[in-house]
Amino acid sequence: MDYVLLIAVDPSVYAVLPPEQAQGIYAEYDAYTAELRARGVYVDGNPLQSVDTATTVQVRDGVRSTTDGPYAEAKEVLLGYYVIRVDSLDEALEWAAKIPDARYGSIEVRPVMELPGS
Repeated sequence: MDYVLLIAVDPSVYAVLPPEQAQGIYAEYDAYTAELRARGVYVDGNPLQSVDTATTVQVRDGVRSTTDGPYAEAKEVLLGYYVIRVDSLDEALEWAAKIPDARYGSIEVRPVMELPGS
């Protein structure tokens, strides 16, 4: 089954990290992604551009509106994601706990809905 690991962190965490510590976290991400690939569970994953680049779209009564920024006001914002293919939720949770930003924010683990015919 495929699971999405959604990485959410308060951006102010990175604002106060010394550059060498931030670089260390990026190196941890490289190693984590390499391990996912080596174990054959990696499907997809990418960091997202800054929340400042987000645009939210809503349609109400047939009228589209857009708002700059994320949908919800929250301290933590979505920074990136992984899609992994594993046998169980427990295995997905183990991988989620290894994500470097699990120490600073939260990782939401969601199974991907399997649609008929896909």
